[in-house]
Amino acid sequence: MNIVLLSGGSGKRLWPLSNDTRSKQFIKIFKNGEDGYESMVQRVYRQILSVDGQAEVTIATSKSQVSAIHNQLGEHVGISVEPCRRDTFPAIALAAAYLHDVRGIGEEEAVVVCPVDPYVETDYFKALKQLGCRAAVSEANLVLMGIEPTYPSAKYGYIIPEDKAAVSRVSVFKEKPTEEAAGEYIARGALWNGGVFAFRLGYVLRRAHELIDFTDYQNLFAQYEGLTKISFDYAVVEHEEQIEVMRFAGMWKDMGTWNTLTEAMESSSIGKAILNDHCENVHVVNELNVPVLCMGLRDAVVAASPEGILVSDKNQSSYIKPYVDKIDQQIMFAEKSWGSFQVVDIGEGSMTIKVTLNPGHGMNYHSHELRDEVWTVTDGHGRVIVDGEERHVEPGDVIRMPAGAAHTILAETKLHVIEVQIGEEISVHDKRKFEMPGQIYAEGSVNPLR
Repeated sequence: MNIVLLSGGSGKRLWPLSNDTRSKQFIKIFKNGEDGYESMVQRVYRQILSVDGQAEVTIATSKSQVSAIHNQLGEHVGISVEPCRRDTFPAIALAAAYLHDVRGIGEEEAVVVCPVDPYVETDYFKALKQLGCRAAVSEANLVLMGIEPTYPSAKYGYIIPEDKAAVSRVSVFKEKPTEEAAGEYIARGALWNGGVFAFRLGYVLRRAHELIDFTDYQNLFAQYEGLTKISFDYAVVEHEEQIEVMRFAGMWKDMGTWNTLTEAMESSSIGKAILNDHCENVHVVNELNVPVLCMGLRDAVVAASPEGILVSDKNQSSYIKPYVDKIDQQIMFAEKSWGSFQVVDIGEGSMTIKVTLNPGHGMNYHSHELRDEVWTVTDGHGRVIVDGEERHVEPGDVIRMPAGAAHTILAETKLHVIEVQIGEEISVHDKRKFEMPGQIYAEGSVNPLR
């Protein structure tokens, strides 16, 4: 199975756990074993491989999410990187070119495209595999998955099939309606449009070439920023006559709001939380290392992270976005391919950050022109390189890097470092990258930098 997972989102509706670099699919909120938790993207990836261990998985995403994907899924997963957001048609066109030109997948092979963040069970991915098999042999150019609706929702588009067969020709599409109209559509046998498409790769490549003037993947990537923002539905689906829909009646939930997300939580709290006996239908997600105490609350969600604290009625939590849009704040937590960082203090002319590096990983070799930095190792062992000079580091070691000094740190074990940045102008843009000194690679004690 060739499957493309669309990983988008800006992280607004699940603030404060999500932000511009950490969208909802990266929040570790689902139980995975006795003590562990996994994110939506980890859960979906695991479910795919449980159904088809040989599946070729490619994630179509923005460059801001690449580090988080590598952190959570490893370096081996395929990634089609969008230089910027241009909606689902350009994203799918770029992914199709990537599959053909970079991964070498033939034009007659079937590809399934679906969102990265549905809350589903393994029967959904078995259905995706069937969808791909159908697309490989069908006379239709597109085969969609239609979700059997459980109530008349105004949040989804609708697919109305010609009959009630398991696989049917599509009669008509309807955009997101009123709840009254949705009820009328369902009476006519309508299905929710879950944003899942299957096709032979050559079909989408041909449609992409008809709508975009490009030669190959590299050429499309180079001009991506100038492409028109348009959805795959508008650009392709609504203009295609040879189209089928396959019914899916299993569990399917869109985890788009705090209200729906807490419905999928297996326990009432994650992290340090105390709920007294008078709390009812209350969920807490606490990423801070301090306790949260809830007393006498009903139908509420409490979320705490370095980004902020949310206390909300569950129904009201769906209307969070315009309020979050008004918050202008430094990103306080992010997962990187080498580990993660958390901002713990911002002062006048300084910033203090807790850095965690995973074993065998390290930062880029880089310098800053406008700030000095001081690293204090609090746990673990590794190596530091400053202007080509290498030294071993362990807990208690302090390393000072003046402005302009090239530096990096590489973890031999899991490594915790407190980084203090000092300067009049502290900016993420104040960074110059360098090639690592050749002798560092030759030692081979740490993997090449991610």
